[in-house]
Amino acid sequence: MLFRTWDQPFDNDGRAEATVEVTDHVGVAHVVVSEHRLVKQVLADPDTFRPDNALDAISPMPVSALRVLASYGFKLPATLANNGGVSHPAIREITAQALHPARVEALRPWLTGVVRRRVATLAARLRAGEPVDLYADLAADLPLLVLAKLVELPDADAAVVKEFSRAALELFWAPLDAPRQLALAETVGRFHTVLRDFARTAGGMVGELRAYTAAAGLPKDTPVGALFFLLVAGQETTSQFLTLLLHRLSGEPAVLDGLARGTVGVDDVVEEGLRLVPPIPTWRRVAARDTELDGFPVRKGASVVLWLARAGLAVAEHPHDFVPGQRGSRRHLAFGAGAHRCVGAQLSRMEAAVVVAETAPLLRDIEVVRAPWCPDNLSFRMPDTFTVRRP
Repeated sequence: MLFRTWDQPFDNDGRAEATVEVTDHVGVAHVVVSEHRLVKQVLADPDTFRPDNALDAISPMPVSALRVLASYGFKLPATLANNGGVSHPAIREITAQALHPARVEALRPWLTGVVRRRVATLAARLRAGEPVDLYADLAADLPLLVLAKLVELPDADAAVVKEFSRAALELFWAPLDAPRQLALAETVGRFHTVLRDFARTAGGMVGELRAYTAAAGLPKDTPVGALFFLLVAGQETTSQFLTLLLHRLSGEPAVLDGLARGTVGVDDVVEEGLRLVPPIPTWRRVAARDTELDGFPVRKGASVVLWLARAGLAVAEHPHDFVPGQRGSRRHLAFGAGAHRCVGAQLSRMEAAVVVAETAPLLRDIEVVRAPWCPDNLSFRMPDTFTVRRP
């Protein structure tokens, strides 16, 4: 149940149990929290519910995989999503300045041009009778291109970065067997070396993090950890969201008609997409002490799984329907809440708004050849393709 939360049935009104203890595939008990109010309560209390387990591998790694990571010097000190310490505010502030809303907004015209040209090419291919993959040919590398405009990144081919980021999402958050873990550890470790070498001399945000790390006496790989989270849980999740949103929109002709007429707002479509198809359906915390949630006992050390997707579903007036602007649409928790709320939220929103505005006309005249398929994963949906053609 934990690994395909997006496939789980919901109540007729979208409501569900607030907390329930379950057992995953390796016999580890989790407390699953799905009520909006309680999810926000956990996220707002990082002293009781700490982020320390954000990078705990769902499938315990065999010694062979750990040796591969160690051979590459793989280390991820506490930086952003996994940081419950005193250094978090400063690291977050340096990162937030690099992703400042004003800097993000300044990129909108450039990104609009990029997407418009890609959509024109895709439209021509569709008219010629070819199928097109809206993941591979449109959404996959867009967030990486945008991030590279804001943050100095290693000079690596986009395909290499995507291979690394998807491998990391699978290695830490998917149910795996030992041979697969070994292969993924090789991919992740190899690129981690690239990140570590790059972080020694890079400027911009990375340079600021390097200076803060030295001044605060933090582990020297702190800038590497921040880059890891930006590449893995930042740009990768945005490309996944773009793919899932386009797929959902392809089955919403009334919304597409409203966009064409100007009676439906692009920003409202993005928010409703974040509510209904968030790329991160769950996130984790660990209880720092014995406590309770709405009377449900939570023991110290317990893994707490926050079902963000279900919490967002339940707050809307029409929980299952794609109704941009409906009451509750913007109360979703796709970006989390509290001190660890996604620092790139505005960046993701801007990218999605541009893609929706430019791609919606194309979606009105296509049929789906192959819908996105997402493999088992605790916290990430990783669509592999979205192939369409003209009917």
